[in-house]
Amino acid sequence: MPITEDNFLVRTMTITDLKLALSWAADEGWNPGIDDANNFYVADPKGFLIGELNGQPISCISAVRYNQKFSFIGIYMVKPEWRKQGFGIKIWQEALRLIDNQPAALDAVLEQVDTYKKSGFKPAHHHLRYQGIISGSISEDIRDLKTINFEQICLYDSHYFPAERPHFLKTWINQSHGTGYGIVNDGNLVGYGVIRKSTEGFRIGPLFAENQELAAKIFLALCTYSQNQNVYIDVPDVNKQALSLVESYQMKPVFECVRMYTAEKPNLDRTKIWGVTTVELG
Repeated sequence: MPITEDNFLVRTMTITDLKLALSWAADEGWNPGIDDANNFYVADPKGFLIGELNGQPISCISAVRYNQKFSFIGIYMVKPEWRKQGFGIKIWQEALRLIDNQPAALDAVLEQVDTYKKSGFKPAHHHLRYQGIISGSISEDIRDLKTINFEQICLYDSHYFPAERPHFLKTWINQSHGTGYGIVNDGNLVGYGVIRKSTEGFRIGPLFAENQELAAKIFLALCTYSQNQNVYIDVPDVNKQALSLVESYQMKPVFECVRMYTAEKPNLDRTKIWGVTTVELG
C-alpha cells in the first residue's frame, strides 16, 4: 500500500500509532478503554491505517477483517483542523480496499448515515449507549470468566458475533484493567460479559445471555468492578428486554449510532445480545 498523493500518505499503523489514534478518540469523547490499543490490535494487526500529511499523523481508520465473510470498519477520524479537505475520503478508500468487497459492517453516528449509504452500507438497527452508577452484586452461580473453558467461551461467542475471534477474545478476557463473568448451567455456558476501565468510568461489552434473568446476574456482577463510577453499555434497540433491563437500574441513554451492513445482516438472535462488544470493532 502505502499510497502517496500531495504529500499525504496512508500506511499500516504500529501499536504506537493505534495508541495515538485512541487518544484522539478520547479527545472526541468516544471514551475508549485504557487498554484498547493492545486489545484491538490483535484482532487484525494489518487492519489499522493512519494518514500522514508531510509526516504528521492527521487521520485514522480501522478495517478489521475477522474472516472473508465479515469485516468491521471503525476508528474513522480526521483531526479537526484537517477536516473537509479530502483527507477523510482518501483513508476511507484505503479501508475499503483492505476489505476488498467482502461483507462489512460499521456503527455510524446519525449525521453520517446517508454518507455511508453511498458506499453501499444499509441501516439495520440502532445501538443506544446507556450510562449509570450501579454498585452491583455477585450471585452464587456467577463464575470468573478465566475459570471457564476458553474453547467453550469461543463457541458461545460465535452464536452472537458474526465471526470466530479467538485471538481477540483471549486478549479481551485477560486485559489488565478489566474482568469478565459467566454462568454455566449443566456444563453449558449460558451467558458471559466483560467490563473494562475506560477514559471515564467503565464500559461493559459484550454481554450475551440466554434470558433476562441471566443477563441481569452477569450485569450486576460486572458492575461490582466499577468502583461506584459510571458504567456504560451499548444496547441494540431491537432487544426490548435489554432496554428494559438497563432502564430498570435508572441508566440513561447518552449516545446513539446506527449499525450498518454492506450485505444482509448476519443471522444472529439479537434477543440474546444485551450489550455489543464495542462500537469500534463490532
